[in-house]
Amino acid sequence: MPADTDTGEGDIDAMVVLDRGHDRGGYNRGGSCYCCVVEREVWATVFRWRLTWERWFADGEAELTLVATVVTWKQAATVGEDQVSQPEVSPVLINRKPNLHPSAQLTKSFAISLMSSSTKILALFFILGPILSSAKTPHVIHFRSPELYPESLTYDHTAQHFIVGSLDQRTVNSVSDAGVTETIISDPSLPPNASFLGLAVDKLNNRLLAVIHSFDSLHPFNGLAAYDLRSRQRLFLSSLPSSPSEEDGRSPIANDVALDFKGNAYVTNSAGNFIWKVSQEGEASIFSTSPVFTRFPVDRYSPLSSFGLNGISYVSKGYLLVVQTNTGKLFKVDADDGTARNVLLNEDLPEGDGIAIRGDGVVLVVSNKKLWFLKSDDSWGEGVVYDKIDLDGERYPTSVVVGREGRAYVLYGCVMEGLSGKGGRELFDIEEVRSEKESEDEKIWMYVLIGLGLAIFLIWRFQMKQLIRNMDKKVN
Repeated sequence: MPADTDTGEGDIDAMVVLDRGHDRGGYNRGGSCYCCVVEREVWATVFRWRLTWERWFADGEAELTLVATVVTWKQAATVGEDQVSQPEVSPVLINRKPNLHPSAQLTKSFAISLMSSSTKILALFFILGPILSSAKTPHVIHFRSPELYPESLTYDHTAQHFIVGSLDQRTVNSVSDAGVTETIISDPSLPPNASFLGLAVDKLNNRLLAVIHSFDSLHPFNGLAAYDLRSRQRLFLSSLPSSPSEEDGRSPIANDVALDFKGNAYVTNSAGNFIWKVSQEGEASIFSTSPVFTRFPVDRYSPLSSFGLNGISYVSKGYLLVVQTNTGKLFKVDADDGTARNVLLNEDLPEGDGIAIRGDGVVLVVSNKKLWFLKSDDSWGEGVVYDKIDLDGERYPTSVVVGREGRAYVLYGCVMEGLSGKGGRELFDIEEVRSEKESEDEKIWMYVLIGLGLAIFLIWRFQMKQLIRNMDKKVN
């Protein structure tokens, strides 16, 4: 190797030769071409190509298609035990037909199309960022089941499907993500005109708990049924007792159900404004009759003025959150002694129906018109409604549940149509609903990541220019 050729430390491993268009010989400066001798420490062929790519941009070349050919040098015969002779290497001037070293062997070729300007790469970040952040569309499930009119919805995380009840049929059905339905519970032994209202999956005991209510005034019934999800057989049916102090002599309306970690169930009474408790073995009792449930005024002219306590959900810290339909209030109820207090919110939740809690602690409350997103920093002494989404009131949403990946799903069961006796409907919907404000926050983070990516890109480009200058010094 000539003394004036500096290749740095380490053995020479490979040579990158660039072809421009149909002219072999790569980069052309003043009618002659050169190739860059690369040391073993340089990481990869793609990296070596990037060095040359930076050179094309630096010299103002545009719209170039390059073919990079890796030339691997064969080792000569061993000279002594620890020495390996290397072919003599010197800077090679390549014309239209390069005269490579006779010991070189071509091992790999690939074609690469370059963009005319690095500005296109920068613009790509800004174009792809918002597209990627909004690429997912809300999940909509259409399912068919004649005359079902489901009022309640829950999600079985083990089987990964939704479960819906029915107003007019004594059945419970599963609904897959693709809208395939299957009857998993059919219980003709229930009282006449019985409806499946609130549903909850007991993951620890692999049970389904279902609130049973009969709208037949001649055969009133309120109960809680438990079904084994493996055998799909009923484990118990507990009749829920009436309170001697119920106002106006109205029959109770068992509505929604929540479960604690011990297998105890808590059922709301929408007519009497109290909560039942049913043990894991099926023993039912009146649990909470807190006076706070009747403290707030009710608009007697509201179509839902007779519906009090409705949606209920259990929080792992040992309390229940209950929404009241006719006042729009949210209550926090101690799961040990039944004491309750009003949660102070920045706005009421009028006609609130179902309630669910996400894994991050966000509470979702649905009415027949809206879905509210709430959060609290003090375990629900106070709370804030930070977003609300308008829903399709004609299809009358009644229930909300948290599915996979923390997604919020609303059930459109058209129950008012079912209660009116019109009937005839076959198609129903479960739709994902997203917080617009949370989506905006995700976009902000996306732009932050894009900014970091651009900063890294600019730093990389600066370092590449510096490295090219150093390589020029070594070659020249």
